[in-house]
Order: sequence, then structure tokens, then C-alpha cells
Amino acid sequence: TFKNINNIPDHLAVTFANGKSWPLLGPAGARRELSLLDKLPFEAQGKAAGLPVLLGSGLGHALSALLAMPGPVAVVDREHPILDLTGLKERYRDSERVLWLDAKDPEEVLAGLTKWQMAQEGRPLLPLANPVYLRLDREYYGRVRDQITASATYNFWERARYSKFKSWPPRILLITSTYFLMGEVIQACKKLGVEHHFLQIQEKETGRTEFVEQLLASVVAFKPDFVFTLNHLGVDREGVLTDLLERLEIPLASWFVDNPHLVLYFYPRLNSELTAIFTYDSDNVDSLKQQGFDNVHYLPLGVDTDRFVPPRSRLDRLAEVSFVGNSMVYKVAHRMAAGKFPKPLLTSYKDVAAGFGRSEQRSVLASLEQEHQDLHQAFVDLDDLERKLAYEAMITWEATRQYRTACVRETLGFNPLIVGDKGWRITFKREERDWRYHHELSYYNDLPGFYPRSAINFNCTSKQMKGAVNQRVFDVPATGAFVLTDHRLQMENLFEPGKEIVCYHHPEEVPSLIERWLADDKGRRRIAENARKRILA
Repeated sequence: TFKNINNIPDHLAVTFANGKSWPLLGPAGARRELSLLDKLPFEAQGKAAGLPVLLGSGLGHALSALLAMPGPVAVVDREHPILDLTGLKERYRDSERVLWLDAKDPEEVLAGLTKWQMAQEGRPLLPLANPVYLRLDREYYGRVRDQITASATYNFWERARYSKFKSWPPRILLITSTYFLMGEVIQACKKLGVEHHFLQIQEKETGRTEFVEQLLASVVAFKPDFVFTLNHLGVDREGVLTDLLERLEIPLASWFVDNPHLVLYFYPRLNSELTAIFTYDSDNVDSLKQQGFDNVHYLPLGVDTDRFVPPRSRLDRLAEVSFVGNSMVYKVAHRMAAGKFPKPLLTSYKDVAAGFGRSEQRSVLASLEQEHQDLHQAFVDLDDLERKLAYEAMITWEATRQYRTACVRETLGFNPLIVGDKGWRITFKREERDWRYHHELSYYNDLPGFYPRSAINFNCTSKQMKGAVNQRVFDVPATGAFVLTDHRLQMENLFEPGKEIVCYHHPEEVPSLIERWLADDKGRRRIAENARKRILA
């Protein structure tokens, strides 16, 4: 212990878990600690040729010497008992030149260093590892040192700066985890002759050092004109990816094929002039702009017409009427369990969902503000974004469950085949009318051959979209089959009602429409053929 921690002490002993003591640099502390700077490369005027990263602040001699030179310094040090004795972190807490990093996970430290490096124009990181700290925790400090050293041997930054959009079509770097639409995007690139490179990431990997290094290596090797992703997959909340792409002057295009507001909750400050957001639902354009995203465009869904094709020969019919979709029973339950909501939000969720389903409001938050001010405050009081997102998702899925149940129930008089999760058995277990159940089918392997085997493919859209159409409106006609769907305002910009699409405005209309179109084989074929021509065009 030290009576006066304002002066840098000359010696300090560290006792390890095995009982052995190790002098923290010992009597010659200043000389040994300063020796860390011996191999530091310098530019003109005594400035380090990079960004010094001190792994362990020790007694502060090396830090003081670095701060005597021009330029910023990063310090990685999570040894709080030593810091309490030396007072170094407290002393330099307000210094704009010192970045302190002490996260438990070395990957968070490396992500912080990457972001700091980008703010310093991508200058190379120069690790200065205090040997005592390596002995204290080699897995932690050694991991950081080795990753910095590996990155420094390959000058990504200079090699990644190149001219963009010099030829047409542009070169696209595709980033995503496993997601069902990326296969169609890759296929579209191939059909259009677009040069592309696919970078697949693992869950929870975004923003971490491995991902950053994979991205930089892909940029250097492939030289894309822009980066493309779905639903912001690959975009970390901390902004490492968006900052990185901005430094490299590479645009990012993110196509939302689900409700963007259920995702962008976590990205309120990640707007960039080089980020373009595309949404399948035109109703989201204005609200996304209000959220601070300036470059927003409408881009509806589509279909891979090489995968969803009419059958080569006539297939046996499985059902007069079929429905493919999730019951939402388990989705609601999972969001409820994840949120651990207070009683007012929990006991009222069905009524709130029913109101949201009827409302013209596009977001749960706006619906709460308008119809349930007391519950709105309980929602605002939730202590983190994850719980708020879980509540909005729960209400959205419950509204969908209620609406989907009401619509599908109207088909039960026609012995429908319902394909989906086992929640349908819970939903209709007490129904006296006949209906058949089939477990979920593979989107890629099963559905293209399933749709042509029903006279009427019934469809009802999720409440996460109030005006947009879903994937099934494209998929079913692409196979030459007939779809009966609920009306959506944006539908008329895509198909001509009565000629290319048949829809119902209210669930009560469903039985009479099914009767009519079951009796009109030629009419169903005509509608399906017209819709397919439109889709191909």
C-alpha cells in the first residue's frame, strides 16, 4: 500500500493465486517499463509511427513517456486493485488523448480498438505488452496482443481504398448469416451477370475482430462497389461496421424484408450518408426517415422464378383448400417469456393486440400512445431495449395470431389442409368441422411442389405489415397455382385486382369466395396465368 498515490511508486509486488509474488517491475521499475518503448517506430518530430496500445499501465512510467510525445494512446488494463493503488486511471480519466479499455471480454476490447483506429484514420496499432500483465492473464492480454500483431502485418487500410463504380454492373459484397432470401439474391446476381462475393458470419459475431478482419480481407481481395445485407444482419449495434465502411467509402445497402422497426430499435444512431435502407413496405418509408435514416426507398418482395415454377406434368391434388403459415402461438409465448413483463402489460396483451390489429397505426408504440396511455407509460418504463422489443414483437405476433385464426377459421367448412407448427392443433382443437394438419414444410425443397397441388392456396398476411403483400402472393402464382389472399393497399401497385389477383377484404367474405372459385377451374387458371405473366415481367 502507498500513503501517497499521487506520486508514481517505484515498486509494487503482485501476489498470484498460487501464492507466489512477482515484483511489478521491481526496484528498476522505471527503466524496465520504459524499455517497452525501445522498439516503437517513430516518424518525424518524435511522433510514433502508429497508435501505441499499452497492455497494462503498470506504474505509469511508460504511459507518462508516451503522453510526452504527440498523439493518442490506448491503455488496456482491467487490474483494478493495481489501478486503485496507482491512481493512474483516475488521473487520466478526463484526458482526451487516452483511451481506457477494461471490458471482461477481449473481443469487446478489440472491437473498441478497431473503432478507435478508424477514428484515427486507420493508422496501425502498436502493441506494447507489459510482461507482468501477460503473466497475470495471458489468455486476456495475450489474445489482445496477438490479434493486434496479426492485423498490423497486413495493411488493410491502404489496400482497401480504391475507386468505386468504375464499371457496370457493380460488384457486390453480400453479408449475412443463414437467411432464406440470400439464396435468391445470389441466384439473381448469377442470372444478371453481377460479380459478387458472399461473406457468411456466425450469430453474435458482428463487430468482433474476426468479422472485421474477414470483411477487410474480402474488401481487399474482391474490391466491391457496395455491401448488401438483409434486415441489417451483420450490422452491429455499436456501429463498428458502419464506421468501417464509411472510412473505406463503401456504401451499404440493407433490404428489410421484415418489419424494420422491430430491428432498428437497436440502431438509433447508426445513420450514415453511405447507408441506404430499402423496405418491402412503403408505409415504413416516412417513419424510417423520422427515425433519422435519410436514405430510404421502397423495394417490394419478389420470387425466384427458377425455383418456383409450374410442374412439368399434372400432379395429384392434395387439397381443395390449403393454408401454409405459422399459428403464432409459440412465437407469442416465447416473446412473453423473454420479456418478463410487469402485470399491467401482461394481463392486457390480448386486448392491446386486438386494438393494434384494428388500428391504422403501423407501430405498437403509436397504438399504445393513442389508445392506452397508462400502458404506454408502463412500456416506456421497461428498463432495456430488449424488453421493449420483446413487447412490441409479442403484441405484433398476438395481433397476427388473432387475425390469422379468424381468417383460417372461415376455411374450415371446406376440409382445408393446414400446414405449419403444432400451435394449429391448439388453435382449432375444439372445432367440430373437419380439417387436416401437416407439419411445417421446407420453403426451398417442398413448397414449390406443394402449391400446385391445391385448388385454392389461402393466404392471410402478418400484422407486422398493414399495407404490404407477403412472399406467398408471388410464390404461389409463380408455380402456376391460384392464391386467395387478403386485400392490401399496396397490392394494387403490383397486381390488377380481379384479373391477376383475387382477394377478400374481411374474413366473412372467405366462404363465398372459396365456393365461387372452387367451381371455376378455368377462372382460377386464368387468374394464375395472368399473375405469373406479371411476375415474370
